[in-house]
Amino acid sequence: MLAKYDYIGLRHLVTQGCIFDPELLYDRFPFEIIPFDYDAYFENVGRGDVFEMVTTNCQTGKTEYLTESSGDRKRLNELARASSSLPYVSKIVDIDGKPMLDGGIADSIPIQRAFDTGHQSNVVVCTRNKGWRDRGKDHKLPKFVYRNYPRLRVLLSRRLEAYNRQLDMVEELEDSGKILVIRPENPIVVGRMEKDVEKLEALYEEGFLLGEKFLKENGLY
Repeated sequence: MLAKYDYIGLRHLVTQGCIFDPELLYDRFPFEIIPFDYDAYFENVGRGDVFEMVTTNCQTGKTEYLTESSGDRKRLNELARASSSLPYVSKIVDIDGKPMLDGGIADSIPIQRAFDTGHQSNVVVCTRNKGWRDRGKDHKLPKFVYRNYPRLRVLLSRRLEAYNRQLDMVEELEDSGKILVIRPENPIVVGRMEKDVEKLEALYEEGFLLGEKFLKENGLY
């Protein structure tokens, strides 16, 4: 199904300000192509279930954990959009008058947030195999990049270091039995902006099987 949609490309970056087609992903998919059950979502939220989406405030350089419980479908979609808007290749998203980008800039793996809000039984889903670390190097940003957001610039210049520290923390918590982790067993071959549908479907199937295995091993299935 995914193969027939032109959802990623420089054309979208030029015409819509995002390398991923935001109209397709945040309007057509949830409302037309694969309708999202908003009623069920807000019914669960109304019963007290909390679903937070993580964003980075470009002005403050701090993480914001946002929810939508009033039934506003448009705002819910905008939270999802902000939470997944990668720096450099996505527009900054306005949420309640605040400029927001991907939460992973400030808090890639928000396990500490879970502990801080009283959740002691946590499952972390990682996108990389155990032991993987980003071996790239952090660099100071050129002055013209996000020049109006100095705190965001600082975060981006230290992003890899912060991410690797969080991976260290996840493995320490896992080894001490404080969290459960679902992760790929082998290095993944899918890029961050992957267009190869066969690779994406193979990764999806691997994730499904790993999730099923996790449930069986922990007596949940």
